[in-house]
Amino acid sequence: MRYVDVVSTTKKISKIGLGTWQFGSREWGYGSSYAQTDAVLIVRRALELGVTLFDTAEMYAFGRSERILGDALAEAAALGGETSTAVRPEEAFVATKIFPVLPVAPVVEQRAIASANRLGVRTIDLYQVHQPNPVIRDGTTMRGMASLRQVGVVDEVGVSNYSLERWRAAETALGSRVLSNQVQYSLVRRQPERDLIPFARREGRLIIAYSPLAQGLLSGRYDVTNRPRGAVRKANPLFLTENLARLTPLLDVLREVASGHDATVAQIALAWAVHHPNVVAIPGASSVAQLESNAAAAEITLTDGEYDALTSAAENFSPLTGPTSWAAMAAERVGNRT
Repeated sequence: MRYVDVVSTTKKISKIGLGTWQFGSREWGYGSSYAQTDAVLIVRRALELGVTLFDTAEMYAFGRSERILGDALAEAAALGGETSTAVRPEEAFVATKIFPVLPVAPVVEQRAIASANRLGVRTIDLYQVHQPNPVIRDGTTMRGMASLRQVGVVDEVGVSNYSLERWRAAETALGSRVLSNQVQYSLVRRQPERDLIPFARREGRLIIAYSPLAQGLLSGRYDVTNRPRGAVRKANPLFLTENLARLTPLLDVLREVASGHDATVAQIALAWAVHHPNVVAIPGASSVAQLESNAAAAEITLTDGEYDALTSAAENFSPLTGPTSWAAMAAERVGNRT
């Protein structure tokens, strides 16, 4: 496993982490036993492979994801010397997020303590604002964050889905660095390259890429003959039949690069996402095998030519978006019913 070496933090941060939206969330369709069995085994195996970054949120299954992650880390800690892990559970860099319905200082403080209790930790390594609140600015939110840091409930502060302007404003309000901005970033969602990644590079900050495989679009599993069945992916216009057809040239380049590294398409897509030193990724995992595959991507180093070829192919991918994609989704749903 590789770790971030351009930003100084109390704990090391792995280039590939584990996103846990699926822990306890029914919309992924993993089944009721997933939380009690698979999730625990995935977390334990992640530690064995050197993964330190674990990301969750209070809104994932209304706090259940935090509890499952916390219980899994506690179980790994209780095993102690019975298992050999590259990372001890107490070395895990645990990140969670507040859903900012009313992100005033007292509420931020209260919700952080609730998240810490569900996670079973004294200190949340990274506490993030899940979305920018359109009405309440970050002044009062960051006052709450500052108080939490002062008493040791929170170590680092982060944001998610923030524009560069609002990220900077949050730092001004906090009076110190806001370590990270968690945003959607992948070969088919490259907007952070415009300003967020350059800012992170200049200022020593992190971009945490969620959906680095575009919810599996870049895994190579789906095409016009094999559409996804889960509710989350069905609601994503990128999985429209027309968009899957348009994706073919990019998948062809991914396969070509993958063949040169004895890797999978998904691993190359992840290696592309974390190619920049200030970017880490938090793919989810439906199984231990998928977690192992994701973690192995951290060891793949793309050549400049490979990176440029992938970027060029991504630039040529032009999916249906906006009203056009909505109309196409409606048409496909009608067609599926007939």
